[in-house]
Amino acid sequence: MEKILPEIQQRRARRALSSQEIPDELLQRLLQAATLSASCFNNQPWRFVVLKKDFGIALAHARLSQGNYWAKTAPVIIGVATRPDYDCELDEGRQYALFDCGMAVQNLQIQAQHEGLVAHPIAGFKAAELKEDLGIPADHILITLVVIGYPGTDNELNDKHQELESSERVRKGLDEVVFPGTWPAQSRSAE
Repeated sequence: MEKILPEIQQRRARRALSSQEIPDELLQRLLQAATLSASCFNNQPWRFVVLKKDFGIALAHARLSQGNYWAKTAPVIIGVATRPDYDCELDEGRQYALFDCGMAVQNLQIQAQHEGLVAHPIAGFKAAELKEDLGIPADHILITLVVIGYPGTDNELNDKHQELESSERVRKGLDEVVFPGTWPAQSRSAE
């Protein structure tokens, strides 16, 4: 895998974060990388709410699920939101706003890895309440929070998370997820 970009190979959803502040110009680079993502017809459906110590991060902390206690150490949390009609809405429920926001977050993660940061998207938070707290319009979807910080030590993590921090990165093999030509008959009803 030596031809794969190192930022992609090394990226992990780490939980051990430092509370060290992230310079504004570095944060701007992450956001710029996110906005350079591809999108359906160049609609750019993503909206980012940047939360820092003096700008609403406590609101996010109050809405985190218990399992995301570790995110309270991070100096930055970015809320990623969209509205389905900001982007292509095609047949079979193919709403590209969510897909395109996901690609923007991936760009942000790769840039963060390149810059020596961790960018960890999470789903464990009270989305409806936080959306209201942040003033995000009701017709928008708060898709994810991206927790961002410098790598830290794992001594404030629980035992389960400490183990995950040092565990091997496990990925499914290509033979499990890549199908040449057609979907394999044996897995059509298995999933």
